[in-house]
Amino acid sequence: MRRFRIDLKDGETSGIAFGDPVRPVDVMFLHATGFNAVTYQSILEPLGSQMHAAALDMRGHGRSRLPANPRKLKSWNRFRDDVIQVLEKVSPEGAVLGGHSMGATVSLLVAGKRPDLVKGLVLVDPVLLRRSLLRLYNFPLVNMTIPNNTMAKGALKRRRTFASPGEAAELLRGRGAFKTWRAPFLDDYVVDGVLRQDDGTFQLSCTPEYEAATFNAHRYRPWNALRKLRKKRIPIVVLQAEKESTAGPDLDQRIHAIRPDAAVTKVPGTTHFVPMERPYVVRDALKMLYEAMIEGHKLVDYVGAVRRTIDDSIGIMG
Repeated sequence: MRRFRIDLKDGETSGIAFGDPVRPVDVMFLHATGFNAVTYQSILEPLGSQMHAAALDMRGHGRSRLPANPRKLKSWNRFRDDVIQVLEKVSPEGAVLGGHSMGATVSLLVAGKRPDLVKGLVLVDPVLLRRSLLRLYNFPLVNMTIPNNTMAKGALKRRRTFASPGEAAELLRGRGAFKTWRAPFLDDYVVDGVLRQDDGTFQLSCTPEYEAATFNAHRYRPWNALRKLRKKRIPIVVLQAEKESTAGPDLDQRIHAIRPDAAVTKVPGTTHFVPMERPYVVRDALKMLYEAMIEGHKLVDYVGAVRRTIDDSIGIMG
């Protein structure tokens, strides 16, 4: 694993990478709310023998040093614009962009604004609220949050200080959101999710306040972004959780109404934490779109290929 830092307009962000550091980034992965780039390193590391694969710490997460005031966070467009700046530096000709949860939605927002920087999308259980709800959040002069948002309330209750990352891992293992995670995802998460402070304590790198603000910051338009891709030759793979999905049970119909060629598949036996439960499925999807990018997206049956990937991976992972 190789760490890197990128200067942006208002600070510095961070990430990890695998593969040849001389060539532009081929695949970039974006994490979910509250997590960090290192959380997903076991998915990306095997890709390094074939491509330059990277993951990014978004603002307020991991080792990013970008300003992260929760009171000023109203929209995930802030993350979108940060990612665009990074891609302009590390992959100016474009890369396959993937992400989990918030990271998947941000990937879609990036593609909608700068399709020239995106050669393919792998969206792992994206947060895609219904258009009617998003219209309310985007209504001018209205500062809306989700009423009784249990995710935001839960974030504010998180324990933030630990004796060590190891203690954090032991306290979190098998509990709450982490109960279905395979090894080594939890141990990888705490590497950059629980960082040493100047006073010698270890605290969450994404503060509970910033995590809660992120869960409430829905002044953005992912469906508009998808419509902008209606005529673009950007392949789209969506890996939806079978249970507890953040995208709704009719996600395939909603996406296919705009992009009929998108490969939208529910991954059997998964919750919202698809990457931690079926990492092979995510890795194979990223690899497939990278290979399609190399081949110019010709003669690729995305829907069939994704189904085969899932069937094969379920067999491997049990």
